[in-house]
Amino acid sequence: MAAAAAEELGLLECKVCFEPYGLSGRRRPRNLPCGHVLCLGCAAALGGAGRRGLECPFCRRAWGSAETSDCLPLLQLLEAAGPAGGLPAAVAAAGPAGGAPAGPALRLALGGWGALVNPTGVAACPRSGRLAVAHDGKKRIKVFGASGTCMQQFGERGDAGNDLKYPLDVAVTLDGHVVVTDGGDRSVKAFDFEGRGMLAVREGFCLPWGLDTTPENEVVVTDSEAGALYRLTADFGKGKLKESQMIQSKLTCPRGVAVCQVSGAIAVIEHLKAKGPNNSSTRMKIFSADMKLIAQMDTFGLNLIFPSKIYAVAVAFDKEGHIIVTDVYNQAVLCLGKPEEFPVFKPIINHGLSYPVGLTYMANNSLVVLDGGDHSVKIYSSA
Repeated sequence: MAAAAAEELGLLECKVCFEPYGLSGRRRPRNLPCGHVLCLGCAAALGGAGRRGLECPFCRRAWGSAETSDCLPLLQLLEAAGPAGGLPAAVAAAGPAGGAPAGPALRLALGGWGALVNPTGVAACPRSGRLAVAHDGKKRIKVFGASGTCMQQFGERGDAGNDLKYPLDVAVTLDGHVVVTDGGDRSVKAFDFEGRGMLAVREGFCLPWGLDTTPENEVVVTDSEAGALYRLTADFGKGKLKESQMIQSKLTCPRGVAVCQVSGAIAVIEHLKAKGPNNSSTRMKIFSADMKLIAQMDTFGLNLIFPSKIYAVAVAFDKEGHIIVTDVYNQAVLCLGKPEEFPVFKPIINHGLSYPVGLTYMANNSLVVLDGGDHSVKIYSSA
């Protein structure tokens, strides 16, 4: 089953030459700084012949030829697969047979290269079921209907009134407003679903990154550079900010954040700096609704408990209050349990993803995963 899944996904082949990756030689998988992967032979060809640099064939960003690095997740996947192929052994072994419920089925896939360009955030409207996706295309926000049809696009750079320079994350409020963190001018901006700019908060932030809404229709924002967590209270319909309050400080490069709609608990993902290449790690912190620290654990600590290293990027709470994370190291979505039982290890999706960077739940409990590897939004029916 694992070998068939890997073959179906094409995880083990270069998306430029479509040759299978290898552990050595010209077929060895190499990372570009933008996150895309290709084999060493294609990287050499694209950056050779007197060219000054290497242009990513997927997102067209230019990099120096010396900026590529080994893609360790794929190399470990190759080692684990062996001659027969397969998924990371530790995660696959801890699938449904290891005690987790049967995984949800892929119901719909949206976007793809050309429709979405390096997507960074996804959010669902709790009432209408519409999905808002932030990406690096000409119009920075795309709104999809429940059936997958693109209903609206807005946020073109330089367009007065709804300008978005570099969106990092997106959330949708209970009253139907799209809130975006803009790393380009270090602001938080709110729009209606027609794309009209309603509010822009530019004061007080160093680098706003992740955001989510609270049960009271407030917005929680991480400031990655300041190491802080803010709560914004606003009348989005009237475009009036009522209060911007720092509710947590002394965090380390916080990015992903999620608010439990049941308990008000807040989960934050910190990105920890480490000496030496390939030593980066993440840490999860769980706070109660009144911002008391409930639990925390980093990649090293999780690795002592779980069968595989975990590098969490996005986080969400399901309807029952379980903490759900995307793990880019194993191309998986995992359940880490409720805050009071954190951490447990229950894989939800362990195949079909290449670089999961976003996560949300729809009103009908469908799980939505933003896959930066193939520039798509994947919607899974509930298990």
